[in-house]
Amino acid sequence: MKIGFIGLGIMGKPMAKNLIKAGHELVVLDIKKESVAELVALGAETGENAADLAKKVKVIVTMLPNSPQVKEVVLGEGGVIEGATSGSVVIDMSSIAPLASREISAALAEKGVEMLDAPVSGGEPKAIEGTIAVMVGGKKEVFDANYDIMMAMAGSVVHVGDIGAGNIAKLCNQVVVALNIAAVSEALVLAQKAGVSPDRVYHAIRGGLAGSTVMDAKAPMMMDRNYEPGFRIDLHIKDLNNVLETSRGVGVPLPLAAQVMEIMQAIKQDGCGVEDHSSIVKFYEKLANIELGH
Repeated sequence: MKIGFIGLGIMGKPMAKNLIKAGHELVVLDIKKESVAELVALGAETGENAADLAKKVKVIVTMLPNSPQVKEVVLGEGGVIEGATSGSVVIDMSSIAPLASREISAALAEKGVEMLDAPVSGGEPKAIEGTIAVMVGGKKEVFDANYDIMMAMAGSVVHVGDIGAGNIAKLCNQVVVALNIAAVSEALVLAQKAGVSPDRVYHAIRGGLAGSTVMDAKAPMMMDRNYEPGFRIDLHIKDLNNVLETSRGVGVPLPLAAQVMEIMQAIKQDGCGVEDHSSIVKFYEKLANIELGH
């Protein structure tokens, strides 16, 4: 099948490559010419803009940083909406505000274009492996028709509810991930300060109730002092902004999420915004006046 793919960043590029591996033809678009060239070398075509790309395909996948970028690419001048035809489907795999998903979907519907909001979790390693988790909102029949396309990039694809529900699920995911990373940071810094090997503590507790996918992914990075971004602090701050905006809108206090947001803002001010969110540990290292190791 010929699929349009817009957004070849840390996550989007490996996801697009997995679609090619699955046998799909791609038409790609990104502001970084080198990323486009890399996909073209694998057999992809490119479009002049989003409208031109949408004219060439019936399914358009977007993987962009935040709500404003998705709105611009889909609804703006030269956007998807200008090239898409009735019966086309936009699968937005970006993590954006649920209300923005509903707004974009409503505008597309006026042209007979369907939309799924399908944000992902797993970071770059799982995007490369093709094992990301996808949380999807939209009509069940549209989900069913496009399930195989999403599964070509994923380990699990779950229909959560109507449009916007996918991004609600992603916001819930980001709360759990953020709090989990903070908890792992606190525990390992405590071990280090108390004179016990953080690595041995990690291996002692990872098989019990404290163990988690987050711990297994992030604890080794913390101890190796490897903060190459699988998911940047800046992006997690963006997600938590959406979390807190949504929580206020529906009247749900989130005191722990708000506290981790302040921690992330603090380390961003220390120049860590482009680092992996495992660098949350630096906040705790500063408080304890130690540096984590093995």
